[in-house]
Amino acid sequence: MKVHLTLGEAQGGYIVLFEQRAVSLIELFLAFAKIGCFTFGGGFAMIPLIEQVVVEKKRWLKHEDMIDILAVSQALPGAVAINSATFIGQKVAGGKGAFVATLGVILPSVIIITFIASFFLRMESNLIVSAAFAGVRPAVVALIAVAAYKVFKKSVKDKADAIVVVVTALLAAFSDVHVILLIIIGAALGFVMQKVQPEKIMATIGRKRQSNDIC
Repeated sequence: MKVHLTLGEAQGGYIVLFEQRAVSLIELFLAFAKIGCFTFGGGFAMIPLIEQVVVEKKRWLKHEDMIDILAVSQALPGAVAINSATFIGQKVAGGKGAFVATLGVILPSVIIITFIASFFLRMESNLIVSAAFAGVRPAVVALIAVAAYKVFKKSVKDKADAIVVVVTALLAAFSDVHVILLIIIGAALGFVMQKVQPEKIMATIGRKRQSNDIC
């Protein structure tokens, strides 16, 4: 078994070393299949569970890596959860890992939807089914809010970041500006910030380098 030690977060004045082991394709598939089975509400609702499994439980990635993957996944065509699974699989187990993680996250949905679609029209008028959907919708909103809050804590470090968040949110909510354009604008602001505040960008890079393998 291949084992790496990576630098974690400082706790009590000490740097905690996390142990990272090689990830098997079966373990990767089962982890994402579980996420696919027990997450309702679409791609964004999957994000808290993906982060819980990949970052907190399995420790395959750091929070900063997860934020970067979410940003890229949102900017590309396709569902953010599926794109994220592909990126995560690639990062922890290469090309085969990307395929296995993607298959794991979509296969449960394909099976369940195929099964339900045949008689959904007959069930949607059922009072019990309607009540269940009415309860699921606000729960999904809560899951998305939790995911947004976690990303906010890790990403917003100063007033400049907060201003970008507020302006982007207002444009997304009250204008017809496409989300891809907003992401491109955010990237452009990052380049500008590199020129204006290079020490901030270097600090971010330094935190990422601390997450690299040290042995």
